[in-house]
Amino acid sequence: MAALELKNSVWLDRPKYEAAETHYQEAIAKRHSGLRIEGSPAPVTNISSELEKACHAIKQTLKTQTPASSTADVEGRVSKLEKENAELKVALQALEARIASLEGKKPEQAVKTPEAPKQAPPKQETAKQAADDENFDLFGSEDEEETAAAQELRQKRLDDYAKKKATKPALVPKSTIILEVKPWDDETNMDEIEEKVRSIHADGLVWGWSKKVPHCYGIFKLQINCVVEDDKVGTDFLEESITAFDSHVQSVDIIAFNKI
Repeated sequence: MAALELKNSVWLDRPKYEAAETHYQEAIAKRHSGLRIEGSPAPVTNISSELEKACHAIKQTLKTQTPASSTADVEGRVSKLEKENAELKVALQALEARIASLEGKKPEQAVKTPEAPKQAPPKQETAKQAADDENFDLFGSEDEEETAAAQELRQKRLDDYAKKKATKPALVPKSTIILEVKPWDDETNMDEIEEKVRSIHADGLVWGWSKKVPHCYGIFKLQINCVVEDDKVGTDFLEESITAFDSHVQSVDIIAFNKI
């Protein structure tokens, strides 16, 4: 019974398992990293093997490459281009000859570029031409003789203008005036005031619209418009004529005066 308990509490096969684990780890290290294991020969690293392969491939390429073949290829292309250039020159000469034959000229003449035409030297002005240029009047002379037809036409136009101006009516200056008439009190009849104002007649005086406007304390005032001729009717005449109705009118004011 004591021996069974000792076997369960002590790992008797531990060295075997540790040796198996060590062997397993060494196998993994050899396969992947190529590290040297103590007690084993040093393996060749992957980088060294790759360098050797690259050197071998370069040597093989240099051996198989033939510089002579590449040079011959270039020389063949150059000769081909020179041949095509010579053919183009021949075709160009044939085309020039064809054009010259169509124009009826020799090929040598057709190839030559035409010379620019020589400009003729300017002629010297004569003394008479110089004198005429000096005496030339750009705006015309005022004392030039007019023909009989031109004088007649101008005189006719002047007569028509004078006749039209004489028959045109003269412009009469006029003005529009707005008067404000104030009564004495609220018992004054505004209709009678308007009737008395409109009873004023004069040459060049025309009465217009009118309206009653509140003044103060229930009193109304009369605003009335008129058109007058400035030379015939003045503001003094209107004020004196309206204030003459002193039983109805207290005062007269001009609130607007405009020229027409």
